[in-house]
Amino acid sequence: QARGSIVVAVDLGHPPYGMLDGTAQQTGSDIETAKLLAEDLGVTLEVVAVSGANRVPFLISNRVDAVIASFSITEERKKVIDYSRPYGVIPVVIAAPASMEITDAAGLAGQSIAVARGTTADIELTRTVKEEAGSDANIVRYEDEATATTAVATGQQELFAAALSTAQALAQQNPGLDMEVKLEMAAYPMAIGLRKNDDAFKAYLDEWVGTNLHNGKLNAIYEKYFGQSLPAEMLD
Repeated sequence: QARGSIVVAVDLGHPPYGMLDGTAQQTGSDIETAKLLAEDLGVTLEVVAVSGANRVPFLISNRVDAVIASFSITEERKKVIDYSRPYGVIPVVIAAPASMEITDAAGLAGQSIAVARGTTADIELTRTVKEEAGSDANIVRYEDEATATTAVATGQQELFAAALSTAQALAQQNPGLDMEVKLEMAAYPMAIGLRKNDDAFKAYLDEWVGTNLHNGKLNAIYEKYFGQSLPAEMLD
């Protein structure tokens, strides 16, 4: 507030969380969330574009004040950063052409699966392949969601591990692929990332999330971009 601005990391290659519209303006659920936070703080919003893989490095190197970038809470990340109270949820899934018979993780054996490096989909896919699918499933990691999506859209891989919304967007934009969700691997709470030991900022963010869940503003953003309400227990 003293500086008059907040610098927020957003993944602009991960619709509908962050993206550019037809006039190259930043939009998406995370952009709207970041704008709401800046407005309530009474400061200017500065957005720094990140990918799934570099969200944590940008935060701990002080290049941004916070991360609002489809940022799921994981135990591994909690070792090096802090999170606010959750403001959303992210199901992570595996999608494939409807013609493929995949009813459980064992059906992934022998398949090549595209995923964005460093995302929760990457974490869950790695776990699923290691623990359930057998070692002969091939994980093909791309540097960001946009590149992974393009790889599947252009036929480099047929299977895609991603957030549910990303998999749905791929299917809608590429009807010829006839993609459908085959497996849901997990559902992660989504929160604002901040540096450790920033207790005052964390306290503010926790209260801010609670206030904007209860007044319906965060749920309105979620409904606008995902077509459904947040889980009822989050809104209590």
